[in-house]
Amino acid sequence: ETEPLTAKKDVSDCNEGEDCKENGLLVRNPKSALRLVEDGNKVHPSQGDKEGAAQISNGYSGVQSSVNGMGEQQLMELEDRETWSKKIDFLLSVIGYAVDLGNVWRFPYICYQNGGGAFLIPYTIMAIFGGIPLFYMELALGQYHRNGCISIWRKICPIFKGIGFAICIIDLYVASYYNTIMAWAFYYLISSFTAELPWTSCTNAWNTGNCTNYFSKDNVSWSPHSISPAEEFYTRQVLQVHRSNGLDDLGGISWQLTLCLLLIFTIVYFSIWKGVKTSGKVVWVTATFPYIILFILLIRGATLPGAWRGVLYYLKPNWQKLLATEVWVDAAAQIFFSLGPGFGVLLAYASYNKFHNNCYQDALVTSTVNCATSFVSGFVIFTVLGYMAEMRKEEVSEVAKDTGPSLLFITYAEAIANMPASTFFAIIFFLMLLTLGLDSTFAGLEGVITGVLDEFPHVWSKRRELFVLGLIIICFLGSIATLTFGGAYMVKLFEEYATGPAVLTVVFLEAVAVAWFYGITQFCNDVKEMLGFTPGWYWRVCWVAISPIFLLFVTCSFLSNPPELRLFGYSYPYWTTVVGYCIGTSSIICIPIYMVYRLIITPGTLKERILKSITPETATEIPFGDIRMNAV
Repeated sequence: ETEPLTAKKDVSDCNEGEDCKENGLLVRNPKSALRLVEDGNKVHPSQGDKEGAAQISNGYSGVQSSVNGMGEQQLMELEDRETWSKKIDFLLSVIGYAVDLGNVWRFPYICYQNGGGAFLIPYTIMAIFGGIPLFYMELALGQYHRNGCISIWRKICPIFKGIGFAICIIDLYVASYYNTIMAWAFYYLISSFTAELPWTSCTNAWNTGNCTNYFSKDNVSWSPHSISPAEEFYTRQVLQVHRSNGLDDLGGISWQLTLCLLLIFTIVYFSIWKGVKTSGKVVWVTATFPYIILFILLIRGATLPGAWRGVLYYLKPNWQKLLATEVWVDAAAQIFFSLGPGFGVLLAYASYNKFHNNCYQDALVTSTVNCATSFVSGFVIFTVLGYMAEMRKEEVSEVAKDTGPSLLFITYAEAIANMPASTFFAIIFFLMLLTLGLDSTFAGLEGVITGVLDEFPHVWSKRRELFVLGLIIICFLGSIATLTFGGAYMVKLFEEYATGPAVLTVVFLEAVAVAWFYGITQFCNDVKEMLGFTPGWYWRVCWVAISPIFLLFVTCSFLSNPPELRLFGYSYPYWTTVVGYCIGTSSIICIPIYMVYRLIITPGTLKERILKSITPETATEIPFGDIRMNAV
């Protein structure tokens, strides 16, 4: 039986400067950071007000109103919220989320395109002043408030709650095309279990007269019309884009890719259906396996003839490029999308941490690992491109024209096919791609799941497995268009428009809401309450000014120069730009719609409505169990 809140409390139980334990919650002593909640509205007293509040509350009255304001459901959430089994589960999950397919194909391409070694200068600057501060901010927010991307705004700035709904829609868009790329990798993996890889010869049913196998023993010359067997396997057998006339006529559905995607979603479901307790164990394989394979491929690539040519091309600095604005835009975009704030994942994962976990250290470690992985991946890719250039007797720049997934599925696949023990290297390479993609999918869906379950606990808290099943089915049905013969065109469209400007806008508003509405001082006090120290001036300046400017800079650059899409010789018609922006806008439109809705349902004058809408509704209480834990 529990003791009622109004019962007398022995003064010795609550020494000055220490914490009191009461009714399953950690209650700050009057001299520490007490948070008063009256009539359901959260008030952040200044330092001078706290001592006055202490005399009124006598150590527990303020908490009584807080508990009454929170409601039974929120108390249950605080006491029952699961946590990571081990700290390493959390670190591997975050690393697995941040390190994805883009690290392997996008960073090397962006690097050599923008000045080689010189690109590392803007990349590092953008990481220090933009990417890492935003990464740290999201981890700290999630860990302190212990909520997903929707309900967390009740405790920060309720009028921005639409950000949470926008994040969920963006995550669903990503799931609709990202997993299709993994289905392609899975198809390659299955096709690799043969003595001779199917993309090594020009004698297959899908090959055309332009197919040229310059790796053959015959003296074959490479002409401008030549097509490698690896490219024909990718375009004519896996994607079958020749059976589509473009976005106007996508053609039928590829049943092979549909089965591959179905199997991938089945793996995803049984990895995340029980929560972070199960996904935290799965990432021990999916987050570590790619590093083993990258190390093997790096050694193999370094021993290939001509590898030095690729490395030289990758790192040779072109200092003139640093004067071009687009290089800095590319650097900012690359570090932002690589670390991945704005998808609700960091909020969700951090919300399952122990309260005193050192998320500052976690942010530095995981972001450093992510950037280092991108850099090393460049060597893995470019040693092979140098080998290809040597074999073709061409310049590396000619070989490296393929971008995006084509760099992996055509150029790299072709190089592997012509190595000794090609079957072995093909199997481990496409396994690596699968594992790189899987833990990013786990993370993206967990962002949606945690957000919805925290927002509607009375409906879904006891039905997680059912909700996850419904979410997986929705994602699968949403992927149907990308499984058609013209599905690759849809993937490209979604990749460029559905996520880019929308996520940038979301994180910009998130940074403004936290730094300017919630208050940078209050946020730093929250961090001090968790970690025992206050973030320094560098972090404060980044959160208040530099990071929002960084995001605004990238967003405006993207919107002012929309990408001209082209794939496999198909130029996207003008109307696809309009469709692309409509897809991107469909998520962020939730933010102004919710703002208007919030102001309408809030009683009072316009000024009172605005003030109530930017004032946190509920206090964030610290779960009782954490006071027994040592600070990490």
